[in-house]
Amino acid sequence: MNILIIGGAGYIGSHVARELLDRGHQCIVYDNLSSGLRENLFPEAGFIHGDILDYPALRDAMAGGCGALIHLAAFKAAGESMLSPDKYARNNITGTVNILNAALETGVKNIVFSSSAAVYGEPEYLPIDENHPTRPENFYGFTKLEIERMLGWYEKLRGLRYASLRYFNAAGYDVKGRVTGLEQNPANLLPVIMEAACGIRKEIQIFGDNYNTPDGTCIRDYIHVNDLAAAHAAALDYISNSGKSLTVNLGSETGSSVMEVVRTARLISGMPIPANIAGRRPGDPAKLTASSARARELLGWNPRYSDIETIIQTSWNVYRRHQQ
Repeated sequence: MNILIIGGAGYIGSHVARELLDRGHQCIVYDNLSSGLRENLFPEAGFIHGDILDYPALRDAMAGGCGALIHLAAFKAAGESMLSPDKYARNNITGTVNILNAALETGVKNIVFSSSAAVYGEPEYLPIDENHPTRPENFYGFTKLEIERMLGWYEKLRGLRYASLRYFNAAGYDVKGRVTGLEQNPANLLPVIMEAACGIRKEIQIFGDNYNTPDGTCIRDYIHVNDLAAAHAAALDYISNSGKSLTVNLGSETGSSVMEVVRTARLISGMPIPANIAGRRPGDPAKLTASSARARELLGWNPRYSDIETIIQTSWNVYRRHQQ
């Protein structure tokens, strides 16, 4: 199948591209390189330097036999979205409208959308399943939920098939070492820890150590990016073969605390990784884990690499390479 991967030069997108290429698909990456990297492009895939706000360029990229597309081009920093909602509305919502309309115009019927657990907001119960209420607590999560709603209407009115993948904390790097581009200005825990291990940062901040958890720090569900990539490919197969849309959570179903992640990173890297205890951040739940039962049932998906040791080892392999 000929697949357009929108945002395919980014951290997650490049791993998705690699997975689809490994499975024998023909892929074209469409990316404006605002956060994606040329280093993350593969010679087997085509590349179009384009923006999702450029409707004619999008339409032209899909024309000529595009069988499906993967949408990974949304801005994703929750904190920034609360300061610049106009930026997130323009890119995430207006950009997605462009993608959907270009897909309709060119006859593309299958879309896999990279959504987020941010659509749920504060957990009412754990683990979170797909029936959990959706009450986003930041504008980023709101945009993801609005995109999901648009996908539902486009399916109902125009026959578009979609898979919406709600995943938790993506982490790690390709287990075979084929993706090496570092995330730019990371805000997530794992790359921040790696930057501290490499001396790029002096220390990391741990936001609260008095939660009702075994060591007092927040517990989160981390999923290896190779496992995420496999889920994107499986979801595309599902909607293409069944003719049905789906929405599924993707998580490891087990959580790791912040201190557990820090301690494991110290052991694997052999570096001190100084950590400073700071105050709690507003809205941070003590624990957040996912149920992936539906993904197992419908996609036959099981995370293979999402133990915290593999996540940290594959991350350290890449960050250490950049320091040499």
